[in-house]
Amino acid sequence: MNERLNTFYETTLGRAYSCDSLALLRQLPDASIDLVLTSPPFALTKKKSYGNVSATSYWSWFEPFALEIWRVLKPRGSLVLEIGGSWKPGFPVRSLYNVEVLLNLTERSGLFYLAQEFFWHNPAKMPAPAQWVTIERIRVKDSVTPIWWLSKSMRPKASNRRVLRPYSKSMQNLLKNGYNKGKRPSGHDVSNKWGNKHKGSIPDNIIIASNTRSTDRYLDACRALNLQIHPARFVREVPEFFVKFATVRGDTVLDPFAGSNIVGEVCESLGREWISAEINSEYVYGSSFRFEGVGELVYALYQAGDAEHLLSLSSERESQ
Repeated sequence: MNERLNTFYETTLGRAYSCDSLALLRQLPDASIDLVLTSPPFALTKKKSYGNVSATSYWSWFEPFALEIWRVLKPRGSLVLEIGGSWKPGFPVRSLYNVEVLLNLTERSGLFYLAQEFFWHNPAKMPAPAQWVTIERIRVKDSVTPIWWLSKSMRPKASNRRVLRPYSKSMQNLLKNGYNKGKRPSGHDVSNKWGNKHKGSIPDNIIIASNTRSTDRYLDACRALNLQIHPARFVREVPEFFVKFATVRGDTVLDPFAGSNIVGEVCESLGREWISAEINSEYVYGSSFRFEGVGELVYALYQAGDAEHLLSLSSERESQ
């Protein structure tokens, strides 16, 4: 019999669990999730406080999660997996563990299709590993993280109309003054249709966002209560892009490695239902302050000595 998992806190649209996410996944119904959007611990050479697995054993660790994720996804659902690369211990050459994960999820297992690869460019990323980048100067700063967009079917639900960007000034001038029509050396034929004005430009597959935020509700609460701040937080622009791109209002998004639960916060603001799992209860406690009124209620329950079962918090908020 499966152990009953209690919610740590709830909001209007979501619920957060402090548990082994594999246990939670096994209790979710088949085909109940529209999008799994997550960033599991990377296989880094240096151990992190949030835990990470070695490159050699990474797939054997991740495979059970992959099987359950495939089961709970809807037929046109997606798995968006941010999984950064690493270096071989002691040498200035790259590990291919994250590429192995991609191959195992797709070609070797037949579980998923690679819908498209994306990349998150963080211009503010630190120059590391320091030995190769800043001391010996034989490598450059590694500021791009791969994001695999995977799907159960060949035609997952998605629309780039939901993630259009404002037109640049040069594009606005082209739309105003017209294109130089005709064949290009690339073979493309620029016709009158190229001058049609839409609601914005189609984005490319590189998300540029600096992870430099030093203050917000979550960070301020963690500092005030002396809670550990998660050291590898998503920057909001990354989950926001994929939640808009691959889901619509009312869909359900799951993050099985939630950390500080920025995915839940994004979903709440965009009208998507969400489920998060994080094994470190201190991270879950801190993440509750992302949601107005929720963290304060969790704190009050702790102060009252009722920290064991923090259930149905949204209902309690409504009754206050």
